[in-house]
Amino acid sequence: MAPPPPQSNRSPSPSQPSGKSEVSDLKCQLPQLAGSRAPGADDCKRDLFKKVISNMTIGIDVSSLFGEMVMCSATSDIVLKKMCYLYVGNYAKVNPDLALLTINFLQKDCKDEDPMIRGLALRSLCSLRVANLVEYLVGPLGTGLKDSNSYVRMVAVIGVLKLYHISASTCIDADFPATLKHLMLNDTDTQVIANCLSALQEIWTLESATSEEAARERETLISKPVVYYLLNRIKEFSEWAQCLVLELVAKYIPSDNSEIFDIMNLLEDRLQHANGAVVLATVKVFLQLTLSMADVHQQVYERIKAPLLTQVSSGSPEQSYAVLSHLHLLVMRAPYIFSSDYKHFYCQYNEPSYVKKLKLEMLTAVANESNTYEIVTELCEYAANVDIPIARESIRAVGKIALQQYDVNAIVDRLLQFLEMEKDYVTAEALVLVKDLLRKYPQWSQDCIAVVGNISSKNVQEPKAKAALIWMLGEYSQDMHDAPYVLESLVENWEEEHSAEVRLHLLTAVMKCFFKRPPETQKALGAALAAGLADFHQDVHDRALFYYRLLQYKVSVAESVVNPPKQAVSVFADTQSSEIKDRIFDEFNSLSVVYQKPSYMFTDKEHRGTFEFSDELGNLSISAEDSAVPAQRVEANDKDLLLSTTEKDEGRDPGSNGSVYDAPSYNGSSAPSTTTQPLADLAFPPSSSVTGQASASSLVIDDLLGLDFSVGTATTPPPPPLSLNPKAVLDPGTFQQKWRQLPISLSEEYSISPQGIASLTSPHALLRHMQSHSIHCIASGGQSPNFKFFFFAQKAEEASMYLVECIINTASAKSQIKIKADDQSSSQAFSTLFQSALSKFGLP
Repeated sequence: MAPPPPQSNRSPSPSQPSGKSEVSDLKCQLPQLAGSRAPGADDCKRDLFKKVISNMTIGIDVSSLFGEMVMCSATSDIVLKKMCYLYVGNYAKVNPDLALLTINFLQKDCKDEDPMIRGLALRSLCSLRVANLVEYLVGPLGTGLKDSNSYVRMVAVIGVLKLYHISASTCIDADFPATLKHLMLNDTDTQVIANCLSALQEIWTLESATSEEAARERETLISKPVVYYLLNRIKEFSEWAQCLVLELVAKYIPSDNSEIFDIMNLLEDRLQHANGAVVLATVKVFLQLTLSMADVHQQVYERIKAPLLTQVSSGSPEQSYAVLSHLHLLVMRAPYIFSSDYKHFYCQYNEPSYVKKLKLEMLTAVANESNTYEIVTELCEYAANVDIPIARESIRAVGKIALQQYDVNAIVDRLLQFLEMEKDYVTAEALVLVKDLLRKYPQWSQDCIAVVGNISSKNVQEPKAKAALIWMLGEYSQDMHDAPYVLESLVENWEEEHSAEVRLHLLTAVMKCFFKRPPETQKALGAALAAGLADFHQDVHDRALFYYRLLQYKVSVAESVVNPPKQAVSVFADTQSSEIKDRIFDEFNSLSVVYQKPSYMFTDKEHRGTFEFSDELGNLSISAEDSAVPAQRVEANDKDLLLSTTEKDEGRDPGSNGSVYDAPSYNGSSAPSTTTQPLADLAFPPSSSVTGQASASSLVIDDLLGLDFSVGTATTPPPPPLSLNPKAVLDPGTFQQKWRQLPISLSEEYSISPQGIASLTSPHALLRHMQSHSIHCIASGGQSPNFKFFFFAQKAEEASMYLVECIINTASAKSQIKIKADDQSSSQAFSTLFQSALSKFGLP
């Protein structure tokens, strides 16, 4: 028997491999140790194996050692076995041919006397994930499921799930699901039972899409015998397994109220568990079981309050944040339950910012008439916090409480004190809140304006705060002596203002001030309209053009549109719909609560469960048969391609405003001074045509405002008809890249004929119809009533492309269209062509 080879002097440390030369050394040394039983042979093997694994970890190719590693695997040393299995699993995935060499020794190890080695070998065998080796997995798995050792059975159960994902038909044909069900109901080891439950849930959920029998089997998991069997043994399970069982129980529908109370009594002690996940899972069971029992449901809130508050105060900040997120969801549904416990949500000095922010939201939610004074007093202390984001959030929280009509008098005084603090960020946040307060409580205008009037616009730099100040200057210009002159100075610095929001507010404020104090604002209005008409931002340009045409038509009409009588805002829009909140509540004890959005918004389709339509281009089917594009999968998780009808339009090309109106030009110079004139003298007759030639009245308003525009009389010639390339080709990768980069040119809604809706029972009919109009589909998806299509077209004899997202709702017979184009000037022409083609769908 050969003695162990001498230690190499070149690289004694396995953490510092020396590349190819060392791989060659290892290839020479490993065969000398194969089958060696000399004293110290296993120690030498360990050193060599560590070097191999170290090389493999840093990316050096050591696949040439595969044969030698397999030869050295004949050992009873578990550490060596683990390293060998790690090596084999890594290279088997990238080289299936080498994986075949491992089958014999892995199958042999599956019969080893040591249960630990049997389990490790079985786990490695199932982790090879090579499709052409599945026939070698069935035997060892069947044996493993019947093994006398619980660890081997536990590994075998998970191995069945791995086999299912490699070859579902092989797993089903071997009748492994039935074996798992038998194990789940009869095994003595709770971890084996938990693994069986997890594997069966996944297998039967995936199989139920195509098999009614699998759907029935999935339903049996939440039947009374299975649920009661698991509940009676729940104290034996590990924490992870308890959460798994409780998640299953939450889906169970008891037959009567007495059964509900039996389950709750059985799980009562789980609320006192030290693990927060178990507590939250139990809370979910209690809430779900009592949804139909209003009185009991309220008592559940009282019962779960103490355990949850205990979890918040004990444990890591991360756990506190997760539990607080769930408490916040519950507070939104029943704020009165937690109103007396508001002090639990006071911020501690050593808490991280994310916990403090969530606690501020909790304080806002639990505020009512009885505790508002104490809460607002506490929040005002945070306004001077050294953590500026928390200081901002605390000021916003005070404003939110004020908008809930709790002790408004004291809160307004606090906010006005914020305005007098010499901190820019405090002043900025307070200005935004004062604006909202004035919209809801106009009676406080005198007190607020008296303080706001002392704030210089030069000291306010944040766009939202400056926009709020400008709004107040326009809305209450009759009460603010310097309002016209402040607005005029802001208009003079128009080019220096980079925020479109501020420029939009400035246009409106100058218009409002003009109707209240025309002689003093006349010059500023002329300059603002001229600057707005020349603005590169589409919204600013359009608003200036709108105001200009209103003044052209009739000043009294413009005043009624821009400066109507003030009406208090009673309710501010909620950012989340009740439907979204209910769905988050249904996904209690999951990341949906932490992210405050349903799972379909942030998970892959594979894990999100059923939903009414696909959300990403990557999950839509590529229609290769209907268009000349290769059927390949596009990258998933593209946030630009989420199917969301509330998606904000992207910015347009700043180089062109895309307007079809005959807008006057602006040379950037300030408007000349003109003679002042009373507002009553500005009632001009309407112009003959909004987009046609300017009437005498429009010339008068131009002269009055100092615009000095020369309005042309020639009409713009119609653009030539658009022709498309019927043989256009675009690969999905290029489509994906263009869709990310190009701004939205047009976003419109069309109606679809009843015949077209009827024809959508076969979406491919629409794809063929649009292709006949040289508009090709690159991806499609969804199911009734929501369908989503991505089309593309190419301008004839040019490389210019048009990209279209089309969402069709068969219930409303409407289609929402978003168009992106290389040549945005022809987007309207393409939109007309697309609408024409779509309107003919379904017609003979």
